[in-house]
Amino acid sequence: MRQIDFTPFRRSTVGFDRLFDLLETSARQTSSENYPPFNLERLAEDRYRITLAVAGFKADEIDITAQQNLLLVAGRKESENENNQGSYLHLGIANRSFERRFELADFVRVDSANLADGLLVIELVREVPEAMKPKKIAVTTGEQPIAIDHRNAA
Repeated sequence: MRQIDFTPFRRSTVGFDRLFDLLETSARQTSSENYPPFNLERLAEDRYRITLAVAGFKADEIDITAQQNLLLVAGRKESENENNQGSYLHLGIANRSFERRFELADFVRVDSANLADGLLVIELVREVPEAMKPKKIAVTTGEQPIAIDHRNAA
């Protein structure tokens, strides 16, 4: 895999450290681990869906943890040897434990999680606080605007 050097960009930008760290971490991670398979969907401008194929897992064997900018999905499978009377001639269905990490953008939160038919569906929504949304500023003409002294306003 080809490595990209972000040093020139780091020298000429301010506040993008997290983005460069994410890109470098992503490049370092091995792409060989692809269990369980998953889909990422964008449903609307501010709605997303992650679907993981977790056949053989029950709801109580899956942990979903949402932290700031990180979603961790882990499946813990107990040993099947105690529950099985016979022995497998072929074991093609993966029943191993897993851990998947998804980096989330700012203001993205988990809305719901549902397990049905071997698919774990996690709904995500981005909710930008009102203070962070763009605001329209009215343009006035004619009279000079009145200056407000914010120091004495409180």
